[in-house]
Amino acid sequence: MLQKIFDKIKEYNRIIIHRHIRPDGDCIGSQFGLKYIIQATYPEKEVYAVGHDVPEYLSYIGQGDQVSNDLYEGALVIVVDTATTGRIFDERYKNGDYLIKIDHHDDSEDYGDIIWVDVKAPATSAMIAKFYYTFKDQLVLSKEAARALFSGMVTDTGRFKYGNLTGDTFRYAGEMIDAEIDIDGLYANLYVKDAAVYKLQGYTYSNFKMTDNGVSYIYMTKKIMKKYGIAPDEAANLVNTLDSIKGSLIWVAFVDQPDNSIRVRLRSRFVPINDIGRKYNGGGHLRAAGATLYHKSEIKSILKDLDQRIKAFKDENKGVQ
Repeated sequence: MLQKIFDKIKEYNRIIIHRHIRPDGDCIGSQFGLKYIIQATYPEKEVYAVGHDVPEYLSYIGQGDQVSNDLYEGALVIVVDTATTGRIFDERYKNGDYLIKIDHHDDSEDYGDIIWVDVKAPATSAMIAKFYYTFKDQLVLSKEAARALFSGMVTDTGRFKYGNLTGDTFRYAGEMIDAEIDIDGLYANLYVKDAAVYKLQGYTYSNFKMTDNGVSYIYMTKKIMKKYGIAPDEAANLVNTLDSIKGSLIWVAFVDQPDNSIRVRLRSRFVPINDIGRKYNGGGHLRAAGATLYHKSEIKSILKDLDQRIKAFKDENKGVQ
């Protein structure tokens, strides 16, 4: 599989890399990490990263390119970290000559001429790092590529705390560190926050609610975000504020969006939740997923589904916290 992907990269002179909407660290890290590796190895090739909505805290990795329609003619298109076609940023991914998908989500949909999906990988950035590691004698890892991939691995593993970690994960991370990236600067970009974010975090601690069986949740309304001067993306990133409450195996952040939809970020310990995310216009990993609601009444419905899921899990696994 990796050899086929490498052969296609060598074959095409123009490569356009897409990723998903509402990008996170792994999404941006894998997209730009791959872009920078190809550029450093083949400076004569045209390589583009599609997407203008890079969150501010990830802007140090890179900014999306302006890609005109004519550039897709005869181009290789690679889509990273995107489970389903409905979540791909920019539908022009269909207009290329050949399509490759690289992803690690559990509920991944089949699309593309080459499909490399590894649900055991902790991050798509780790998959790109593996790709580099496999062909390191033929590829060039620039400092920019290493920084991007390390950022993606750090963010999607919660600083190497979450599941699917293996010895290879740390070997790939070590390879990135050996490229002499600025670890202190990287962590500052990712985790140093404005005081307003911590004030909203305090609000979250004081105002979260819990269902009968232990689903902890917070609803970030437009009014609350305006009061604290926080953007929806920053508010959504506070979901893991609720990640260590005894007896609460599922935690959720509901965040109002500018288009009047409600973004839902779902997280859990032990309990699979991605199927519930799919039911509500989303999906993701077994224990880290998302959804989109279009009516406030759906909040009650999804909480009921999640509460029933926890009850069933606790009934079968006595004493789990």
